[in-house]
Amino acid sequence: MTSIGLRPATPADDEYLFQLHKAALGDYVAQIWGWDEEVQRAFHERLFDPGRWQIITVDGADAGMIDVDHGPAGPYLGRIEIHPDHQGRGIGSRLIRELVEQARGHGQDLTLDVLAVNHRAQALYRRLGLREVARHGENGIKVRMTTAPLR
Repeated sequence: MTSIGLRPATPADDEYLFQLHKAALGDYVAQIWGWDEEVQRAFHERLFDPGRWQIITVDGADAGMIDVDHGPAGPYLGRIEIHPDHQGRGIGSRLIRELVEQARGHGQDLTLDVLAVNHRAQALYRRLGLREVARHGENGIKVRMTTAPLR
C-alpha cells in the first residue's frame, strides 16, 4: 500500500516546484505559449506561495504539489501537479476524491480550471465526477470544471 501524504511547502522547495511544473505541465504550456524558461521562471516566482502550497509525498518522497483555496463558495483546486515518475498510480485521483468528499460533506462543490490541451487531466476529472461548465481565457484555453449538478 502506497502512503500518500501532504507537507507544507517551504521556501527551500522553490526550485523543486519549478522543475516539477516543467516536468508535469511543460509540454502543455509549450503547446499554448511555447516554453520560455525566463518567462516561466518569472511566472513561477510570482505565484510561488509556500504558505498555501503543499508538497505531495509518496512513501515519504516528494512526488508533486497541490494548491487548494478553501473559499466560502467551496474548494477551488488551483493546481495539482504530479511528477511524471509518479503519474498513473492513483495519487491525484485519491487526493481529488478526498477533496470532492470534503466539499460534499459541507454541502459544497469542488471547482477547478484545466488547460484545454490537457485532455488526460480532463478525462481524469470527468471520471471523478466533474463536468465542464465554461471555457475562458484567451481563445478558451482554460476549461472550468465542477462537481456541481446541472441546474
